[in-house]
Amino acid sequence: MNLLLMVSFSSIAGGIHHWLVSNIASELLAKVIEMVIAGVALLLFLVPLCFVLGYMERKVAGFMQMRYGPNRVGPYGSLQIVADTVKLLMKEGLTPTGSDKFLFNLAPVIVVVTCMLVIAPIAFAKDFQLWDINIGVLYVSAISSLAVIGILMAGWSSYNKYSLLGAMRSGAQIVSYELSVGLSLISIVILTGSLKMSDIVMSQETGWWIFRGHLPVLISFVIFVIASTAEINRAPFDLAEAEQELTAGFHTEYAGMKFAMFLLAEYINLFVVSAIAATLFLGGWMPFHIGHWEAFNHIMDYVPSSLWFLSKTFFVIFIIMQFRWTFPRLRVDQLLTLEWKYLLPISMVNTILVTVMAIMGWHF
Repeated sequence: MNLLLMVSFSSIAGGIHHWLVSNIASELLAKVIEMVIAGVALLLFLVPLCFVLGYMERKVAGFMQMRYGPNRVGPYGSLQIVADTVKLLMKEGLTPTGSDKFLFNLAPVIVVVTCMLVIAPIAFAKDFQLWDINIGVLYVSAISSLAVIGILMAGWSSYNKYSLLGAMRSGAQIVSYELSVGLSLISIVILTGSLKMSDIVMSQETGWWIFRGHLPVLISFVIFVIASTAEINRAPFDLAEAEQELTAGFHTEYAGMKFAMFLLAEYINLFVVSAIAATLFLGGWMPFHIGHWEAFNHIMDYVPSSLWFLSKTFFVIFIIMQFRWTFPRLRVDQLLTLEWKYLLPISMVNTILVTVMAIMGWHF
């Protein structure tokens, strides 16, 4: 068994808690310090991750367009995203004269905090999870839909017609595609009989649901990836920030670090969506097991569980990035037609099929 499976995050967290409680009189204060440590650790993970995803985005774009991508700043252009970050730090953050200054400054904070909250129930490896809540799937679905509040706030408070139009588009888009995302998640909940993320991962010990669930689960996975891409406002569904029509959409008036926060939220959302897809459909940190093939499964167990999780997550990220450089941007009417006339009816019928399959026990 590999080292990462033997070292338990819960035992490390328990040791920290025991040390804090024994050295600090107040247990409440100890819990607050634990939350601060968890938040700082999450930030230290997410910021470098966004650098990696920003570099990966440009390299994938170069690959899809048969060019090099960034290749000047640093080895193979690896420091280009760092140079862009320094540039954003040095830019002055202006606030429009007619804007609601409080809401204008609060909007990017809400967008970033919301996408960070969604990470809590996701298991990065065995026993490596911030919060194993028993309604994990419902929590993810509920919290992720709150991001639209920050976007609507940014568009309305900017006192700019392009920002307002972009925010209204984003609101209609997120509310619409949230339905298909939810029905896709329900498919896995029906098969596992649990909303808990750890239970869903453990249910895939003998095989990932995308293989065991036959065609209905594969359809759910495809719909989830498409609908989630639309929900996080990525191309070809980026109508909320269409440059040709709305200059930059809901973040037209933002610059400097406020704009960087929206960019940070976009990449965090990309990682979160891919991590949820990997957890629910591809087994999360669970190694690739085939039924009762003990020898094969034992070999797969030697690969670190965190490596399994990250490889699956980055596989989904690569697929979503390919969308951006493969398909042209949809019109607003095409965007809503795709959801209401195609994805939603297919999702509803597919949910019925998954229910019948679960009742009859037709899955592997």
